[in-house]
Amino acid sequence: MLELKNISIRLGDFTLDDICLSVRDKEYFVILGISGAGKSVLLEIVAGLVTPDTGSVLLNGSDITNSKIHDRDVGIVFQDYAVFPHMTVLENICYPIRNTGVKKKQAREIGKKYAIEMGIGHLLNRMPPTLSGGELQRVALARTLALKPSFLLLDEPLASSDVQLQDELRALLRNINRKGITIIHVTHNYEEALSLAERIAVIYKGKVLETGTPKEVFHTPKSEFIANFTGIRNFFNATYIEENLSLAEGKVAIKHFNNSKEKMGYLMLRSEDVIVSTENNPSSALNNFEGKVIDFFPCTFGIELLVDINIEVTAHITQDSFEKLNLSIGKMVWISFKATAVKFISHDQL
Repeated sequence: MLELKNISIRLGDFTLDDICLSVRDKEYFVILGISGAGKSVLLEIVAGLVTPDTGSVLLNGSDITNSKIHDRDVGIVFQDYAVFPHMTVLENICYPIRNTGVKKKQAREIGKKYAIEMGIGHLLNRMPPTLSGGELQRVALARTLALKPSFLLLDEPLASSDVQLQDELRALLRNINRKGITIIHVTHNYEEALSLAERIAVIYKGKVLETGTPKEVFHTPKSEFIANFTGIRNFFNATYIEENLSLAEGKVAIKHFNNSKEKMGYLMLRSEDVIVSTENNPSSALNNFEGKVIDFFPCTFGIELLVDINIEVTAHITQDSFEKLNLSIGKMVWISFKATAVKFISHDQL
């Protein structure tokens, strides 16, 4: 287990303030926050590249706060990959292995093994400038994993990848984690966090605001910042039923468009995309449900309405609509939303 206890550091005008986190063995842990929140600094402290002003870093009970990176059982992959442009793919992967004293022939065999695992076995003689961003990411991963770290630290690993490539890299990262490597992954992308994390820590202005499972963090945010950061109130565990149809929270079948092959995940729906009516008015929306108003309160958009349809769905409507519909707690209403408005975020839980 990795533990950060009361970590603080001042870097110019920026301060990490009394950070306390614990990451379990073999866990996929995501640190989520906007740019400048302190995510990368925290990762560098774990790696041993930066020493905190106060606090301690413990690995399996041993204090490694002042240990150098090569004395820690961690590997780090930077956002810019840090691949040597003048070396071939194989030479890049073998470079850190050779620095441990392993002979050239054995290092090459180890390098080839990890290149094949990362799906770049056919690129061994290529030079980095000829590779795509995804291929460079795989080179950086292979080079780091070849040292067999127990902890893998990832700094915005999907930031420079297109959507299709992100799906491939997410699957690759899940597989790495399944092999027993603990992963700490920093990102500004909440969808990325949802699709990978077992637990999430949200960091803002150098402070950890909340730590928990994706559902705990996103479904019941404990701060206004987290709620505004995602902009999502409708967030449900989902189980695949059939193509474009999933069961939300084991209770309500919701139609959506889903290109994912995963069977488990989350459904997300913006409150602004939920239409409220006092009658069942058939429309092009494929999702129509009757429910009871259980709460409402003013918000930036007008009125935030909470409707129970066996799961609690939030809708944003204008003050004018609220008055015209004569809404009140306990009143039965119909809500509808298009399948295209529902987003399925896969999360492989097998």
